[in-house]
Amino acid sequence: MAVLGLIANTAILTFYCVVAGWVVYFIGTSGADLLAAISAGAPLRGAYADQSVPQIQQMMPTLFADPVLLIAMQLSVVVVTVLIVARGVKGGIEAAAVWLMPAFFILLVGITVYAGLTGDFAAAVEFLFTPDFERALQPGVISAALGQAFFSLSLGGGAMIAYGAYASRDTNLAQTSGTIAVADTSVALIAGLAIFPIVFSVGMTPDAGPTLMFQTLPAAFHAMPGGAIVGFLFFVLALFAALTSSVSLLEISVGWVTEKFGLSRVRASLILGVLVFLGGLVSALSFNLLADQRPLAGVPGFEDATWFDAVDGVTGRLLLPLSGLITAIFIGWVADRKLVDAETGLTGAKLALWRFLVAWLCPLGVAAILVIGLFPGLLG
Repeated sequence: MAVLGLIANTAILTFYCVVAGWVVYFIGTSGADLLAAISAGAPLRGAYADQSVPQIQQMMPTLFADPVLLIAMQLSVVVVTVLIVARGVKGGIEAAAVWLMPAFFILLVGITVYAGLTGDFAAAVEFLFTPDFERALQPGVISAALGQAFFSLSLGGGAMIAYGAYASRDTNLAQTSGTIAVADTSVALIAGLAIFPIVFSVGMTPDAGPTLMFQTLPAAFHAMPGGAIVGFLFFVLALFAALTSSVSLLEISVGWVTEKFGLSRVRASLILGVLVFLGGLVSALSFNLLADQRPLAGVPGFEDATWFDAVDGVTGRLLLPLSGLITAIFIGWVADRKLVDAETGLTGAKLALWRFLVAWLCPLGVAAILVIGLFPGLLG
């Protein structure tokens, strides 16, 4: 269980720093645009006012075509992540969370209010909250949703175990877990209400995938009043979110290496940072020099996957759910029952329900979705 979680988290971090590097690039371009707007005395203009929409949408392909720039952006994220983790739990991770998370929420709420006032809020609400059960029950959608849930909540990779080890004995783990799940889902919905009104207001489609954030939104900010400011703040917000996640992912491996091999936190952070950077090169280069390679061409569902897609797909659709499945089986059937019950902080009917979920529903549900996701042909 531990080894699988370490492998999954480290693999995720390799491509996650590549994606976060895209955010750094757009912070640079939007920041330069904002400075130009202020210098021209027109701070309320739209983003990238000196460029056309096709030119704005070409910025991401231009970044992808430049392996040196792409790797430089990736390296910048790795360096900042290593610096934070190397400073320790109190001086680095906790300090970063104390400053980054409030700033994240302030920016998120501010951009959501801006989107509600200037964008098509009604269309965004309809898009987000109108159910489509026919699509929701498709095997591919269920599998993707499971992977997203594990990724978003940091389940199956050891992050919660690592941070749980730092929690005091007085911490109510069940209550804290519930708070985390509610907060994570709430932030995701708020983020949707911040992004989609802007997208709909300029007549763009919401199903563009990763390009939505790096091609559709910059073009949308271009057409909106104050877009230069909001666009810059949006990508700063995204970087804050990315760093809190990358720090969590690296901390797991650093904590294990320091205890297993007796290395100092600084040395462990540096070594793992180098490994993460080197491992992420194949993901970064899969957009240019390695674009034609298909490492899992013989695996169903991954025939057309590049290195980036392969690492993303294997970790999200297989490793994290599998690790979560093993964890549920271990906690529900193997670990000392009295110890587990005492650690939950639950009693009576709540404890009985929790035990049923962990021992029966979670293993059976995750296993079924794993099988369906990997072998959709089983359903005919």
